[in-house]
Amino acid sequence: MTRRKRCVAMLLAGGQGSRLGVLTSKVAKPAVPYGGKYRIIDFPLSNCLNSGIDTVGVLTQYQPLELNEYIGSGQPWDLDRGDGGVHVLPPYQRSRGGDWYKGTANAIYQNLPFIARYNPEFVLILSGDHIYKMNYGKMLAFHEQQKADCTIAVLEVPMEEAPRFGIMNTREDGSIYEFEEKPKQPKSNKASMGVYVFTWEKLRHYLTQDEQNPKSDNDFGKNIIPDMLSDGQRMMTYAFEGYWKDVGTIDSLWEANMDLLNPNVELDLNDPKWRIYARNLAAPPHYIEEGASVQNSMITEGCTVAGEVDFSVLFSGVTVEKGAVVRDSIVMPGAVVRRGASVQYAVIAEGAEIGPRAAVGERPERMADVSGWGVAVVGGGLKVGRGARVSPKAMLDHDLGEGERI
Repeated sequence: MTRRKRCVAMLLAGGQGSRLGVLTSKVAKPAVPYGGKYRIIDFPLSNCLNSGIDTVGVLTQYQPLELNEYIGSGQPWDLDRGDGGVHVLPPYQRSRGGDWYKGTANAIYQNLPFIARYNPEFVLILSGDHIYKMNYGKMLAFHEQQKADCTIAVLEVPMEEAPRFGIMNTREDGSIYEFEEKPKQPKSNKASMGVYVFTWEKLRHYLTQDEQNPKSDNDFGKNIIPDMLSDGQRMMTYAFEGYWKDVGTIDSLWEANMDLLNPNVELDLNDPKWRIYARNLAAPPHYIEEGASVQNSMITEGCTVAGEVDFSVLFSGVTVEKGAVVRDSIVMPGAVVRRGASVQYAVIAEGAEIGPRAAVGERPERMADVSGWGVAVVGGGLKVGRGARVSPKAMLDHDLGEGERI
């Protein structure tokens, strides 16, 4: 018999991540590498473990193979349990046919039977594409103390950035009276983090009601939250203070990695009281050859550096040959930067090879017109030929021959 749980977490990890371009052409966004040895999904999974939540459903859809393989039994996050644990939940065939997840609310609706197995008091809804450390246990306690039907984690953002977010307008006690999605003239700077706590019975009611509405977008922000507000349900905000980053774009992913090299940014991955766990294959120690230069960078195990690396993040198994330069860049697992190549302000995906004397990206101060500047991206497994050039802001999705430019 399945034991009743106080809380079940549902992690939305099926997003395509189209704004990450070639980085998500073969993997789901939560499986994108981050910080030298992690994947994005390691953060919500580790938060669950550290918060005492031992039952997690991971909802997958787009390019699920690598993500499913990475999660496996859940052992790295201590979620390989008989009573609860982590469960990968893809869309499945029913007696009357199967459906892709039509929206965030529909994804949870399709998995109501999974939640019902544990008959929890509360359901925690999480996104799989944010970098942050958060104690969900404190948020659950706040939700219970406030006798709320729904509690939404919010982060105060600069007022000029508020139009980029879903904004919660609140009363003095923190209760929500209005939700505005990306308002042009925001009344508040309390931005939704996409972290929700629902009382189970209320969540089940509103998801079922929403599914019966053919005009619904089946989305939490567009439908479920507004419906609950219009019905007068008790909706509360939970203030979060700390580092939080939505890594849904190339620029934000690059910035989040660079933040790890900034001593003024409050994201400590070495905190023994709140570890971020990951599935890492054993690799030999990294090796820095004589004559190499490494400054202010993160170099993961298995790397070999003979060239110059500055203010960059190198994932496991990366090779930087003699005479090669890597600056202000992210180089993902197994990538190779050949002799004399230059990689600057770039993201090099897994297994890519930058040929001798090739150039990927450029420093903005060296450009006559900086309006065309941006982070350059090379897709996974691709080859940039000898002397080829990948311009700033370009996103390479095919092999580039010797001397070619994009």
